[in-house]
Amino acid sequence: MAKETRSGRLKTKLRALDRGRSGERLAVLHLRLRGWKIAARNFRCGRGEIDIIARKGNLVAFVEVKARQTVDESVAAVSSLSRQRIAAAASEWISRQHDGALLSWRHDIMAVCPWRWPVHLPDAF
Repeated sequence: MAKETRSGRLKTKLRALDRGRSGERLAVLHLRLRGWKIAARNFRCGRGEIDIIARKGNLVAFVEVKARQTVDESVAAVSSLSRQRIAAAASEWISRQHDGALLSWRHDIMAVCPWRWPVHLPDAF
């Protein structure tokens, strides 16, 4: 019975990872169609992780992608701890840019819900 439980949990986790990757691909497409250039995907540093870093001129959007049933669930899934880690990673990324002092930035959420186009929530936190 324990093997079946572990196997079931693994399958559930793999489905969630696949849903997340698909959501990120759709979010990237959404941003590109709206004129954003993708500067990085899945940026990781010791301080945190950012799903998508998009840039339009001197504006940088640090985008957290959440694939959930509703937009409200997506927003609620970004905890205060997640927000702190994203903000810390964003500061790290900005500090590594040669034009970092000239950039404006914000933290966005992209809600990816079943059978809907992604909902982009600019300056969400």
